[in-house]
Amino acid sequence: MVNHGVVLDLIEQLGRTPAGSTITLDVASGASDADEIADNVDMIATWCRASGNELVESRSDAVVVRHGRSADVLAGLDPDQVPGTRLWMYTNFDCNLHCDYCCVSSSPQTDRRALGADRIARLAAEAEQAGVRELILTGGEPFLLPDIDELVATCTAHLPTTLLTNGMLFRGARLERLRRMDRERLTLQISLDSATSEQHDAHRGPHAWERAVAGIGLALDEGFDVKVAATLPAEQTHEVAPFKAFLGTLGIRPENQVIRAVAHQGAADDGIELTVESLIPEVTITAEGVWWHPVSATDESQFVRREIFPLADAIADVRQRFVRHRETADRAADWFPCS
Repeated sequence: MVNHGVVLDLIEQLGRTPAGSTITLDVASGASDADEIADNVDMIATWCRASGNELVESRSDAVVVRHGRSADVLAGLDPDQVPGTRLWMYTNFDCNLHCDYCCVSSSPQTDRRALGADRIARLAAEAEQAGVRELILTGGEPFLLPDIDELVATCTAHLPTTLLTNGMLFRGARLERLRRMDRERLTLQISLDSATSEQHDAHRGPHAWERAVAGIGLALDEGFDVKVAATLPAEQTHEVAPFKAFLGTLGIRPENQVIRAVAHQGAADDGIELTVESLIPEVTITAEGVWWHPVSATDESQFVRREIFPLADAIADVRQRFVRHRETADRAADWFPCS
């Protein structure tokens, strides 16, 4: 039997609650069995829909109700930040370098764990249908793959694509693969951490800087749009301005200069802490499944699901989890009046 007094209690409590805040209401008190509790919850849900309030959560013995409705979390983001706008794919995890702050611990000894041509082809096709606007291929070092030109062609046939690389392998057969790539639909993002070799090589290995700078010049000469991404420890942020000036001398436009801090992930011993709660997600696919963000694609706490396909479902899952995290944070920050 429905207990109408539960709704009266709800109305009274919401009347004392600021708009946007939540209350927790006991729906089990006085109920004789689980069916009566379920009827109470159904009645509250119906009342919320009719009154413009929001049933946030239903538990075995209580409900959480928001006074009014929550803001649209996704609508509050910059359009480029909405999860699923960009799709990251880890083509592989092995690398010719062993950088001491690599967020996924790539090295020459790391297992390849390739995503594979078939899955990349399906992801590219489904991404276009799911409203993704850009594909991003990363590793490891993608140019270690003998079919990287074919993987890139599969992606650029559907959407504009960015390919992350350390820029050190552009010679021989790999240079020919680079030259077969679509200059209109592909951006190369090359890693370079400093305006001189000392800092870059200290983290990435001897002579890495000079080879990366040469790779940037070659890619530009070949007619590619080139971004440069730098990873800087927090104590070196004062070097950003001269570094950007140096990139300008290489021909890298300001909008193509990406500066980021070291994250405490993978091989890094320290760095900024990035969690599911603190990160706006960027849907990331590896051979193992779907992850919250490319910087944490080996962090089990940021693993989303094993099933990659359908891609639209994976994107929806990440979005729903993000909304729940933000709503939980909002509930934890309810106003507590003292005067």
